[in-house]
Amino acid sequence: MDTIENLIIAIVKPLISAPEDFTIKVQDTPEFLEYHLHLNPKDIGHIIGKKGRTIMAIRSIVYSVPTQGKKVRLVIDEN
Repeated sequence: MDTIENLIIAIVKPLISAPEDFTIKVQDTPEFLEYHLHLNPKDIGHIIGKKGRTIMAIRSIVYSVPTQGKKVRLVIDEN
């Protein structure tokens, strides 16, 4: 696992009630490294937070990690 994936896991797992349903899939596009979070539908609200503040804070932390060449994108997939 890479550093960014470990960082996302360390931040997200304590915030959710069903960590067994949490998975990350990495999609490599020409411009971005996209980390798709698959969560239990009940946990999506916990990760987004009021007015999106929680996900904005998570993204700020994740996006501050230096990468080579590509930008990082964090996406919450709704199943």
